[in-house]
Amino acid sequence: MSLTMTIVMLIAGWLAVAAAMLWGVLRIARRHHHPLPPAAVEKPQKHSARHATAH
Repeated sequence: MSLTMTIVMLIAGWLAVAAAMLWGVLRIARRHHHPLPPAAVEKPQKHSARHATAH
């Protein structure tokens, strides 16, 4: 195999691995994304149920 073909195959393999990793990350991100319901976004609550953080 020539040097040019080796370099081209190396770059093609790297691009294939990068594309597969990106596809996996996007699939996981899409599956674990939980958008807020429209009612919670439009109507703010008077008293927050979350505790204040003190540092």
